[in-house]
Amino acid sequence: MDRNVNVITDARGNKTVFINNIIFKGKRAVNWNDVKKYMEAYVDDFYEIADTKDIVYIGRELPDEYTGSRYTYSLKGANAKAKANAAQGIPEMIQIATGKHFRENSGEKHKRNAANGWYRYNSRFALPVYGENEEIERI
Repeated sequence: MDRNVNVITDARGNKTVFINNIIFKGKRAVNWNDVKKYMEAYVDDFYEIADTKDIVYIGRELPDEYTGSRYTYSLKGANAKAKANAAQGIPEMIQIATGKHFRENSGEKHKRNAANGWYRYNSRFALPVYGENEEIERI
C-alpha cells in the first residue's frame, strides 16, 4: 500500500496527520467499496498510542464499520471525501491520539463487541485542497 502521510506539529504543540494525496476522488459520490478494500490492508495490525502506551488492534470489522455505517452513508460531498481520504492516515491518527476517555455502551448495536463500553480518543488530520491547476490552494 502506497501512502504519503506525515505527522506535523503546530505552534501550540498539537500533532496533526497530514494526508498529502487525495486518492478517493469523484464528482458525484465516494466509492465506499474501494475505501473498504484499501482499509483491509490494516487488518491484523497493532499500533501504539504514544500518549498512553495503549495498544490498538485493527480487527476485521473495521473496514465494514468505517465504510458501512449509517453515518457514513449520510455524508455527502466534501465531508464524504474527507472521511474516505482520512482512511490513509489511520495508523498515524491512532499513534497521535490524545484525550482518552471512557464511554459506556448505550445501545444494542455494540452489545456483543463492547458490552462494557469502550475508550475514545481525539485525533486530528488535514487534507490539501487542490485548485484547477493541481496546485494546493489551502489545507
